[in-house]
Amino acid sequence: MALNREAKAAVVAEISAEVAKAQSIVLAEYRGLEVGAVTVLRRQARAQGVYLRVLKNTLARRAVAGTPFEKLSDQMVGPLIYGLSADPVSAAKVLNTFAKDNDKLVLKAGAMPNTVLDQNGVKALAAMPSREELLAKLLGTMQAPIAQFVRTLNEVPGKFVRTVAAVRDQKEQAGA
Repeated sequence: MALNREAKAAVVAEISAEVAKAQSIVLAEYRGLEVGAVTVLRRQARAQGVYLRVLKNTLARRAVAGTPFEKLSDQMVGPLIYGLSADPVSAAKVLNTFAKDNDKLVLKAGAMPNTVLDQNGVKALAAMPSREELLAKLLGTMQAPIAQFVRTLNEVPGKFVRTVAAVRDQKEQAGA
């Protein structure tokens, strides 16, 4: 069923709002993918906070016009599914992981603000750790010196207690 002008304007407005929040956009060709597989993909995307949608390319071009993702318009050809995410890595990870299991989903291109990525660039982006993983590593790195310092401070009284216990055991053996 064709969209009328008001419905098209509403779709463009919705997608423009999502693009404004996005840090990355990934395009994948879904030709020949079954409905059940697309449903699984949508469920995985929703769980990772990725906005996933099949759009008419002309509407998608209008939505990205005037944004940092405008250069991606040249890649918008064919039946595409669009993945948008506020985390730069999430959309690429979800679509790349799904594409490994389903050969009918082909990563086509992607973009970060003012940067267009080809298929290999999207795969490289998907291989990067997510924001949460990087924050966890940073926190672990920041805590390591403090934890080592606390262990060192704890070792002094521990060593004293072990020495006193050894002296006590030695005197007990000598007295017996």
